[in-house]
Amino acid sequence: MAKKHQVRAEPGERARLEVTFEKPYLLGTLFGQFDQNLVAIENRLGVYIAARGNRLQIEGEAEAAARARDVLTGLYNRIVEGQSIDNGTVEAVIAMSSEPMLDGIIRHDVAEPPKVMIRTRKKTIVPRSPTQVTYMEALVRNDVIFALGPAGTGKTYLAVAQAVSQLISGSVDRLILSRPAVEAGERLGFLPGDMKEKVDPYLRPLYDALYDTLPAEQVERRIASGEIEIAPLAFMRGRTLANAFIILDEAQNTTIAQMKMFLTRFGENSRMVICGDPKQVDLPQPGASGLADAVHKLEGVEGIAVVPFGISDVVRHPVVGRIVQAYEGPDA
Repeated sequence: MAKKHQVRAEPGERARLEVTFEKPYLLGTLFGQFDQNLVAIENRLGVYIAARGNRLQIEGEAEAAARARDVLTGLYNRIVEGQSIDNGTVEAVIAMSSEPMLDGIIRHDVAEPPKVMIRTRKKTIVPRSPTQVTYMEALVRNDVIFALGPAGTGKTYLAVAQAVSQLISGSVDRLILSRPAVEAGERLGFLPGDMKEKVDPYLRPLYDALYDTLPAEQVERRIASGEIEIAPLAFMRGRTLANAFIILDEAQNTTIAQMKMFLTRFGENSRMVICGDPKQVDLPQPGASGLADAVHKLEGVEGIAVVPFGISDVVRHPVVGRIVQAYEGPDA
């Protein structure tokens, strides 16, 4: 545990806070190579952090110093729980600390290791934003989940990770990963190769997520055996998908008819996740997106969850969030 000492200060005033860590041998991991984690916190929050043995002193504007303390405590507690800490984790915990909090009170979801996680063959995945917590809970609880929001929020990655976890545990017999093969400024028909070679580039993000959660030889073996199927949306027509975890990525590029066709493939003991960004429609007529239509018609229906992500949930490099905000505005 980390012990917190604080000097009260009015908002806008300077404050000096102190945190004492009970396990000094973990501080090398907490600080990062060349103290890169401390430097990231200092730069993002505008504070100064000084190490004194197993104690850290934090100086800065009162609210920023409190956030830095919460971030350090949260990272330390994650390390105690055996979780790995990388740049993405540090950035995610910093972002989570920006939520409103009571003076002097550490936010539970910042300071404590997350209780929801996904275990795969290669890694254990924990949420990196409050919305990811909600999403990961929905992936376990609901039959059909719509995940809406900008790139970099983990919508597809977490869905694939949950699907892999359920395949490993035997909860489902197969994974079916699909995308509409809609051109974004390029014509599919002019690409070289046969149909598989034409379509595979559109499905590459799904392959990437699989290889990040399963050893390569298992991915190839399960694809060859049919346990994992990666196919364009058009290949779903006429099928009933039972005992399966089904993911539709880039769903904003489905037509209304395609979305209805996909949703009605749902079979016994299955789970269906539909991921997309309603603001990135590549259809010739954007108003005809099946994703927006489905969310409008199905939100509130029992067994169906809609999880909206925002710019604050972007968990890739922080510049991705700034790019999204520059294009879509501060209220996106």
